[in-house]
Amino acid sequence: MGKCTFKGGVHPFDGKEFSKDKPIKELFPQGEMVFPLSQHIGAPAVPVVAKGDHVLAGQLIAEAGGFVSANIHSSVSGTVKAIEPRTLATGGKCNSIVIENDGEYSEVTYVPKKLEELSKEEILGRIKDAGVVGMGGAGFPTHVKLSPKNPESIDYIIVNGAECEPYLTSDYRRMLEEPDKVVMGLKVALAIFDHAKGIIGIEDNKPEAIRIMQEKTAGEPDIEVKVLKTKYPQGGERCLIYATTGRSINSSMLPADAGCIVHNIDTIFSIYLAVIEGKPLTKRIVTVTGDGVNNPGNFYVWLGMNYRQLLDAAGGVVGEPQKYISGGPMMGFAMYSLDVPVVKGSSSLLVMREDIVSKIESSACIRCGRCGEGCPSHLLPAKLASLASRNDEAGFVKLDGMECVECGSCSYICPAKRPLTQQIKAMRRTVMANRRKK
Repeated sequence: MGKCTFKGGVHPFDGKEFSKDKPIKELFPQGEMVFPLSQHIGAPAVPVVAKGDHVLAGQLIAEAGGFVSANIHSSVSGTVKAIEPRTLATGGKCNSIVIENDGEYSEVTYVPKKLEELSKEEILGRIKDAGVVGMGGAGFPTHVKLSPKNPESIDYIIVNGAECEPYLTSDYRRMLEEPDKVVMGLKVALAIFDHAKGIIGIEDNKPEAIRIMQEKTAGEPDIEVKVLKTKYPQGGERCLIYATTGRSINSSMLPADAGCIVHNIDTIFSIYLAVIEGKPLTKRIVTVTGDGVNNPGNFYVWLGMNYRQLLDAAGGVVGEPQKYISGGPMMGFAMYSLDVPVVKGSSSLLVMREDIVSKIESSACIRCGRCGEGCPSHLLPAKLASLASRNDEAGFVKLDGMECVECGSCSYICPAKRPLTQQIKAMRRTVMANRRKK
């Protein structure tokens, strides 16, 4: 069988051996839980509880603030302590609902349904009510993504099982341990569209996941497992669409414009929970890994719990780690504090004994062209970074700088260790800000 791929990309050390063989372990939280009102792209959610209210696990505590927004539910039972600004993993602050966990985990009553009982509108309604968002990090409300302008034009729903970001293994464990629910979640999404086919893309460094998912979809004529070449950023939306369908999109297009909708594994699993079991999004798998923790693993985590509890569950640190990263090393971000809550987009806590990046010294560009060879968007990163450093906005846009997906491949592969991605990213933010002003 041929392996699907795209032109460009890099091969960083994947680091998955730290946690890929560690089964998912449920992690019960302690103390107060913090639920930021902006855990998604779009308008912040609006609180529907007040200080002093008693809530149950699974209860709606904040409702979507608009069409592009998402409901938020409590993951535990307890009492609302406050509604106040709290610090996020990014370092910013966000208005949040703080709940004191009573340790009883009393739940609301869920209403399961069979897929054949539900209309398309009811399926979308249950996804929206459950507060499901993209759990690969972007946080785009799932009910919006599944409501394109022209639903009849959707040909494929692609499930991203590539998990190309180094160190992360949560999606891999989900495919191994609960494949039936992943397949059912995809069938639920497919039921919204009349002619769509399902594709599950998995990199070839996950042979056991490929085998299991192929077995589980053997009797599903509308679902196909496609084997992807192991390469970063194979799981990027544009790369995945091209690798699995041969179709291309750019920054002015949505995947739906190419007849595709892309979800990651945990999002598809959450669709299953929402529609079939009637459960809102209150938990997710978080990989705690790196050479700076004693016992790396994959944990089923209650949203709202403190990152420090994740570290404790992984056996604490080895020595004095120099860097903590939320997410993976390529597209994640460094954390200055662990006293922040796990949110819907929290995929990983990466603990590194040594901060290699801070010790790197950049040198002059040697015009080797490797950044261009590695760029999945086929850009000229060195030239774009040079234009960004001179604040040449017009030149940057003319050379398609806005097509950058900020994957970090150019910075990783650059022999001169130049901060290409950072410079391009900063200029992209400037261009977007100036466009909004106009």
